Amino acid sequence: MDLMPSLKGQRVLITGGLGFIGSNLVHKCLELGAEVTIYDCLDPRSGGNMYNVQGIKNSVGIILNDIRNFEGVCAAILNKDVLFNCAAYTSHPNSMKEPLIDIDVNCKGVINILEAARRFNPHIKIVQVGTTTQIGRMQFSPIDETHPEFPVDIYSANKSASEKYVLIYGSAYRMRTTVVRLANVFGPRSNIRSADFGFMNYFVGIGLRGKDLTVYGDGAQLRNINYVEDAIAALILASQADKSDGEVFFAVADKEYAVSEIAEAISRNIGGRVRYVEWPKDREMIEIGHAVISNKKTKAVLNWAPQTDLTAGLIKTKDYFAPCLGQYLG
Repeated sequence: MDLMPSLKGQRVLITGGLGFIGSNLVHKCLELGAEVTIYDCLDPRSGGNMYNVQGIKNSVGIILNDIRNFEGVCAAILNKDVLFNCAAYTSHPNSMKEPLIDIDVNCKGVINILEAARRFNPHIKIVQVGTTTQIGRMQFSPIDETHPEFPVDIYSANKSASEKYVLIYGSAYRMRTTVVRLANVFGPRSNIRSADFGFMNYFVGIGLRGKDLTVYGDGAQLRNINYVEDAIAALILASQADKSDGEVFFAVADKEYAVSEIAEAISRNIGGRVRYVEWPKDREMIEIGHAVISNKKTKAVLNWAPQTDLTAGLIKTKDYFAPCLGQYLG
């Protein structure tokens, strides 16, 4: 992977910028020279944390508002060069219990962003954070960007729909839009308090407290992962490449791991003990089985490659959280 591009002189808007992926983007965009504005509603169901911008709060603009507020989005999007949409309602199980909230945020909220851009800033580059779970169950291996999508939960279905909105606006209105699908991103500034924000980060939080890491069944199902710095690099590269316009990319690590392997690695490098239990009914019905995903297109088009393996990423994650654990679990 080449050196990261300079963002000097670029005005960047990051929706969901106080959350895990968004806040890491904020730090990196500042480091690369951008002028950064954060747009976040700090909904406790969506994982935002003001501590994620500790040390840089005076270097960024912060708008506390919701992407469901169309007028707020319209005002924020004016004169921006790039928009990263990291705002989402992220819980798979809760999307099944509260589907209307999920639709409001993950579909209507995205339409608000696209419509605001179409009306008031049609030249902005929009990078939508997608998810690999929208694929559903694997029909061929490895999964690539041509794989059919049959999501098994409401969150994944809505993320699939919102991705299509992004691509439709790009095609129909000649806007610059792209989607980067991420898988099991882990690392500093993640929400480690709840399983609603990804099992890996939840396991990290449990490990840091020395408690049991609960794995359902035998944990043999394969999963792609990505250390957060690698995910951020893919998003930024996509934002700067004209050839990413109208395209979808999988940004995942080169290797897949069984859930049991991930749990054991967290136990070994961070803490806690792995315990295997039977599948709860509500989780089993939305389980997708193996997920083996190719990052070939992302490497070829964006000149991107993951730099941090599982063990190194877990060590970096522990080093980040150790001195500030109370800010994330308090």
